[in-house]
Amino acid sequence: MTYRVTVIPGDGIGPEVTAAARKIAEATGVPFEWEVVEAGEPAIRARGTPLPDEVLESVRRNRLALKGPITTPIGSGFRSVNVALRQQLDLYASVRPARAIAGEGTRFPETDLVVVREATEGLYSGVEHWVDREHSAAETVAVVTRKASERIVRFAFELARKLGRKRVTGVHKANIMKTTGGLFQTVFREVASKYPDIASDERLIDNMCMQLAKKPGEYDVIVTTNLFGDILSDLCAGLAGGLGVAPGALYGDTIAAFEPVHGSAPKYAGQDRADPVAEILCVELLLRHLGEKEAADRVFRAVWETIAEKKVVTYDLALPGYTARPVTPSSCSAMAAEIARKVPLVDLDAPLPKAASAFGAGASDPTLEA
Repeated sequence: MTYRVTVIPGDGIGPEVTAAARKIAEATGVPFEWEVVEAGEPAIRARGTPLPDEVLESVRRNRLALKGPITTPIGSGFRSVNVALRQQLDLYASVRPARAIAGEGTRFPETDLVVVREATEGLYSGVEHWVDREHSAAETVAVVTRKASERIVRFAFELARKLGRKRVTGVHKANIMKTTGGLFQTVFREVASKYPDIASDERLIDNMCMQLAKKPGEYDVIVTTNLFGDILSDLCAGLAGGLGVAPGALYGDTIAAFEPVHGSAPKYAGQDRADPVAEILCVELLLRHLGEKEAADRVFRAVWETIAEKKVVTYDLALPGYTARPVTPSSCSAMAAEIARKVPLVDLDAPLPKAASAFGAGASDPTLEA
């Protein structure tokens, strides 16, 4: 069977890392057909809009997407294409595994957790306006609904069950945000009561950040609202070795899209030096979604072995903090070529470090209908 996948290269370093990811996908031998569509700055230049209708139509038709990072202007300019995609396609569950695979430089080598983030509403959804004509005061509206809270919390517990995870932590700020945070807290407790086989607890967002900085090994699956999930997933990426090794997935009821946690890094665009690992690990998550377990395992192990060897890695993985020996950094394309070379050669029976475990091994239904 040939899988047809929408590819959104994005901008900045997006085209380079998505090209690297496609190379690895093809090295698995799993047949793909790529439908490339443009969003972000290339689409503005060509079509006058950062999100043309054909992008949404392509994703709806194929129900699978591999997406590169897209620049969101800071403080002005067009609204986030990333947010618009999630809202218009109802990709409500953002799943971001944090696994310590960056080698010697990983500060917390036992990190192996998953952040599940509601991705369609809340403070991050961009419902905001000026309060006065002088633009001296602004207001952001945080809409939290029971429907969205229930489906994301249920998704988190179903994911934990499928992956053999033992604990789900709900994160909110219900002590101050008593209506929006309080609603999420109430729903979390209601849904958690229906999963007696999985432990549950709660943390306030500020305390959660402190706890993760001290002892991330105590946490397993974290579920939270949109903005808090964005912050926590970056924090967890740092614990696991950096944004360069942090993949992400977005799930709706019928559509799955895969994108790295990191941004577009426009200052590095076209320099062939960006770390391709996060985007490559998005291919791993894509393959698991398709039920192509062996191919997914090969991608993960090829990435891990390449990083562990430290012979062909990009500049971020060659920094002194990431290796105890001098390493000459390689290009994005060279690292991708090395990973692709390893994919058919890896020994799937060789042991991996405890935290370097393939996410979702054995699971092939991440839409996780309750």
